[in-house]
Amino acid sequence: MTAEISIPHLNLNDYVHGNAEQKKKFSDAIGKAYNETGFVTVSNHGMTKKLTDELYAEVKKFFDLPEESKLKYERAKPARQRGYIGKGIEIAKGAKTHDLKEFWQSGQVVTDNDPVKDEYPNNIQVAEFPRFNTVTQEVYQRLEEAGKHLLRAIAVYLKLPENYFDDKVHNGNSILRAIHYFPLESTENLPADAVRAGAHEDINLITLLIGASADGLELLTRDGKWFPVKAGADDIVVNVGDMLQRLTNNKLRSTTHRVVNPPNELMKMARYSVPFFLHPKTSMDLTCLDSCIDSNHPKAYPDTTAGEYLNERLLEIGLKTV
Repeated sequence: MTAEISIPHLNLNDYVHGNAEQKKKFSDAIGKAYNETGFVTVSNHGMTKKLTDELYAEVKKFFDLPEESKLKYERAKPARQRGYIGKGIEIAKGAKTHDLKEFWQSGQVVTDNDPVKDEYPNNIQVAEFPRFNTVTQEVYQRLEEAGKHLLRAIAVYLKLPENYFDDKVHNGNSILRAIHYFPLESTENLPADAVRAGAHEDINLITLLIGASADGLELLTRDGKWFPVKAGADDIVVNVGDMLQRLTNNKLRSTTHRVVNPPNELMKMARYSVPFFLHPKTSMDLTCLDSCIDSNHPKAYPDTTAGEYLNERLLEIGLKTV
């Protein structure tokens, strides 16, 4: 059953280049949305249609490679944070059946002398399609920049210094993930609960999702109903992740979402999407903000760091082994 809700649309230019009134309105709007639905759609985010089209063309070319070619780029240890992750690997927290997808992950490239560089594995380069490597890196940088501005607006809403998140996400452990939800001949031989992406919450601070190639994304509303999310062709969808929820002691809520299987007539069509998971450095303290704790909202989470929490969640979803 689906619900009818309104997902706010915001123009990032209103915050980045707007006057004081426009910036406040943007900040108030994103805070209100993250209290209510956990999702907004955003325009003027730095991605062009040309770059988006080229990204999806390169992503499709990679996933069209033979299985043995893709498996050359699989790196299982210490965690599957770079390169190719094959079918049947990731599973939503608490689920019994693995997601019906395969994906590629690119991470941070540290270009200054930040010692955090030693924490990150190198990105893996696709030999068959050099442009794939260039395009994914450019998209990573553009979405990271947009994410920094969005976090500044969120900081203002939380009555924190506007630059509160800046040093925490500079050279952060963010991930660009290109996902292929492969075609299905039928669901007859699959477990009854097999879906493209099981119901889950994202791990990170915020997620920026470039419009997918097909419908299927749904969010769980506060009253327990599923609602299909459809962004405009040039918009990105931005949602709260669990790290931001923890930091704000549930003031900003990480929304449960999923990707459902297509109707039978579209079963044999692939679906592609490219989310950017904006993470801070692993050293960031996720202890609940004092300003978000009161007698009506007691502290809900034990103290932890972003790195400790990420490690815990990667183990839960099958992307890391002990």
